Amino acid sequence: MQNFRKFLLPLSWLYQAVTSLRNKMYDKGILESREFDLPVICVGNLSVGGTGKSPMVEFLITFLSKQFSVATLSRGYKRTTKGFRLVQGSEKAHEVGDEPLQFKNKFPDILVAVDEVRTRGIENLLDLPNPPDVIVLDDAFQHRKVKAGLNILLTSYDNLYFEDEVLPAGNLRESSSGRIRADIIVVTKCPLNMAPEEKNRISNGLGLTQKQDLFFTGIGYSKQVYGQAGAVNLSEFSQKAVTLVTGIANPQPLVAYLSSVLQFEHLKFPDHHHFSKNELDLIRSKEWVLTTEKDYMRLVGEIPASKLFYLPITTNFLESEEVFKERVMAYVTKK
Repeated sequence: MQNFRKFLLPLSWLYQAVTSLRNKMYDKGILESREFDLPVICVGNLSVGGTGKSPMVEFLITFLSKQFSVATLSRGYKRTTKGFRLVQGSEKAHEVGDEPLQFKNKFPDILVAVDEVRTRGIENLLDLPNPPDVIVLDDAFQHRKVKAGLNILLTSYDNLYFEDEVLPAGNLRESSSGRIRADIIVVTKCPLNMAPEEKNRISNGLGLTQKQDLFFTGIGYSKQVYGQAGAVNLSEFSQKAVTLVTGIANPQPLVAYLSSVLQFEHLKFPDHHHFSKNELDLIRSKEWVLTTEKDYMRLVGEIPASKLFYLPITTNFLESEEVFKERVMAYVTKK
């Protein structure tokens, strides 16, 4: 597959030329990028999915909501509705998107909104009777119509942007030169015991500027799985017939972790996959179904509650977590 994608390099060069021209037009003010009078934090990446944006958004929500009224705004990828919608938490995933639904169910006190037009989404949030103090844009690094005050760029340890190519030969949405717009760069999904030499290698390859801060994070897995039937220790599944169902961009870290604690079969689907009737029938036939939190939002109500569970994950900083928080808080309070 990789060898085949190399034949697509000419198309990648064309795609890169188009996206670079677009970025230059925003940089020179030919295309308008709008700034808002409140803190707007963008969490995004250069690649197509799989960098851990949702756990990072949840990390920001967790500590910012202790002092501020927080809202998240995304387009609601693959939703069947259009326009601005405030997520209530009772919707189906196809109506608002699986990630916004996950945020609302996990943090019911925050505002969660979807709008394919980000500027309109922010305007509608600010027009609410109780508008937010801070807005976190999920997956908006390429949506330059909004000029975020703080850009957090994620790149996955197993697919670093300086080792990748632009679509379709690689997985980058734009040239790695787009990294220059980031204020903070976070390497995600790192081994928790990463050697200093490896950190130095990555730091040198990322092409950091003096204004950019670099952090390394790994994935933290819960020791319990959760469902409508309640919480169960993951260890209790070690002797059960478990089927792992994933519809995420890169399930490999999860598969590697679970392989160390239990045996299972794996049903793998594309990112944000909407399950067909036949697929749901197949999943219903399984004895125990374990999935990701995002996939759970699309399966809940479709699979009997007694057999459906999800494994939460968290963003774990290898070091300097407080420095990261201070960097974010300095922007929010200054703004």
